[in-house]
Amino acid sequence: MELKKGTQVKIIAGKDKGKTGEILEINKKLNTVKIKSINMVKKHLKPTKENKGGIISKESFIHQSNVKNIDQKKISKEKAGNK
Repeated sequence: MELKKGTQVKIIAGKDKGKTGEILEINKKLNTVKIKSINMVKKHLKPTKENKGGIISKESFIHQSNVKNIDQKKISKEKAGNK
């Protein structure tokens, strides 16, 4: 499956099953993707001079086998290019 940054995908497995979102980042070495507002985790940050610290929520990576491409525009362009 060809996944690209900005593609709309649907989660087909895991705690966020059924949700949809846009791909923010791809890690090809580990076959994982980061999707906007999906697989949110809490991270504890230590205070620094620039950052006040505390607990923040951020997206975490999810394996690409747990997502399905639903972006119709990109699918139709790929099919048109293959003909």
